[in-house]
Amino acid sequence: MSLHRLVLARHGRTLWNAESRMQGRLDPDLDEVGRAQALAAAPLLAAYAPALLVASDQVRAWRTAEAVAKEAELVPRPEPRLRETSLGDWEGLTGAEVEAGWPGGLSSWGSDPAWAPPGGESRVAVAERALPVLAELDEELAGSDERQTAMVVAHGGTISALTASTLGWPVSAWHSLQPLHNCAWAILERRFDRWRLRAWGLAA
Repeated sequence: MSLHRLVLARHGRTLWNAESRMQGRLDPDLDEVGRAQALAAAPLLAAYAPALLVASDQVRAWRTAEAVAKEAELVPRPEPRLRETSLGDWEGLTGAEVEAGWPGGLSSWGSDPAWAPPGGESRVAVAERALPVLAELDEELAGSDERQTAMVVAHGGTISALTASTLGWPVSAWHSLQPLHNCAWAILERRFDRWRLRAWGLAA
């Protein structure tokens, strides 16, 4: 057997999440609510018994992963390719500020995964850089006698792009996924060499 189950968890809340401010590659830490979310989710995520835990090296994801790792008795592995979508000129701005400066931009970004914010990257580009991480986890767990679980702690945009691309969805369907809430997670399971979406939006 090899990699059988993927658990993809979003980080806890930051102050910028609470303010509806674009984060992207900027790096605010978890706020008090986000830390509580991570602590509440950690034992539930650890119960999936992951063999490997990799996380975006951005602080909000890394702090969340540390909470899970402590419960799961694992050493988390930092992975820069799991960073959030670069939002370019929009980073640090609220949605209202983005709409004022780039009318219609949020609509384009929300409906077309191949569209990129000015100076940023598209969700398609995010999938292209992050997908090799999953392939490497699969290779690392190949040859195991048991069906294994790997866990990824990352960001909402990155997880959506990874999920839709791993499932083989056409790009036009990627935005059918509801955005994950902070510290929510998705489960993908492989059957007959095909990945299937087992759950989306689970939370503590």
